[in-house]
Amino acid sequence: MIDREQSLFDKIGIPGPLAWGYLGILIFMMGDGVEQGWLSPYLLERGMSIQQSASLFTVYGITIAISSWFSGVLAEGFGPKRTMLIGVALYILGTIGFVGYGMPDLHFGVMLITYAIRGFGYPLFAYSFLVWITYRSPQQKLGAAVGWFWFVFTGGLNVFGAYYSSWAIIHLGYLDTLWSSIFWVVLGAVLALGLTRDKFSAENRNAASSKARELMKGLTILKEEPKVLLGGIVRIINTTAQFAFPVFLPTYMARYGFSTTEWLQIWGTIFTSNIVFNLIFGFVGDKLGWRNTVMWFGGVGCGITTLLFFYTPQFAEGNFWMVLIPGVLWGAFLAGYVPLSALVPSLVKKDKGAAMAILNLGAGLPVFIGPAIVGIFIGMVGDEGVVWILGGLYFISAILTKYITLPSEANAAATSGEDVLLSTSKS
Repeated sequence: MIDREQSLFDKIGIPGPLAWGYLGILIFMMGDGVEQGWLSPYLLERGMSIQQSASLFTVYGITIAISSWFSGVLAEGFGPKRTMLIGVALYILGTIGFVGYGMPDLHFGVMLITYAIRGFGYPLFAYSFLVWITYRSPQQKLGAAVGWFWFVFTGGLNVFGAYYSSWAIIHLGYLDTLWSSIFWVVLGAVLALGLTRDKFSAENRNAASSKARELMKGLTILKEEPKVLLGGIVRIINTTAQFAFPVFLPTYMARYGFSTTEWLQIWGTIFTSNIVFNLIFGFVGDKLGWRNTVMWFGGVGCGITTLLFFYTPQFAEGNFWMVLIPGVLWGAFLAGYVPLSALVPSLVKKDKGAAMAILNLGAGLPVFIGPAIVGIFIGMVGDEGVVWILGGLYFISAILTKYITLPSEANAAATSGEDVLLSTSKS
């Protein structure tokens, strides 16, 4: 029975032994995402400035970035389960401090420290599991496997988290909604850590002379394979707008007749589209080429739809569905970057955890960079200028992706968009 279930999961691109882990990531990230769409406007309504709100999210993003980098090498050196457990503990500790001591009286200093501690949590949990996936998946199915990862990751963080919070803030209140996140995080951890029986095995895990050397590989990999750095930069650009938008778009949308609840519904629907296309682009990348998928669907597609999403409310004031259409398109093209999680670790023959550490750092930095861009530039160039900066970054990422080519044995396949032949050439 178990073998039959694993066979089914393997057929759709999920490594069978890790199936429970995927469900655990979904539920964990739902808990982590309960405040994504409303915390900034809530703090503004209670008297904080937009600069203070941006600073809070910036500090939070810094710890996420640090944690994201450590997640890859720690997962490889200590094992994913131990690293994921540390992430759970830090998340719970930070949430208790943030909600229990910082939020009630808006004690800004306490909020900064405890929200920063909370930020260490989800990268250690989720991105360590992503490293596990890259070792457990066959090369020809890696795009689909990471596509499923981003499906559950984004589905939890931005879809279930947004829809749940739109219900919870009405029925539970803002602070109790934040408290409830601990329940979902613990439930996700139990599923991912308690029910996943797979043994992690990295080729070089026992070869490292020390854990410190393992950590340094997260930096030395850049010298050994500079294209990994390009991949990390592209990954930063991928979700910079995703973390910049919630800082200023809710108040921008309010000027054109949209309430906080409507904004949360728009945001949740955007990422409903995104999780579907996370899965689709995982398979598309395996068929049409990882690099081409990132370049055209991700970079160019997101650049165009970022601008459309911003300007549509000005021409369709108060029209929920007209604004939703470009938002859904932006969410879909955002998934065009999914094949990066297959492309970057394939640039190296070993030390895939180190390569993933750079990619994970690229996934973590936008949580800091997005709000920082808003905080620095919104006073100078306004909402419109910030959106043009974000759109321009997407076009830059398309140019950078052109130069991320696989090693010589697979270069021809990547260049022609026939990455599917990679498995044949290695068999």
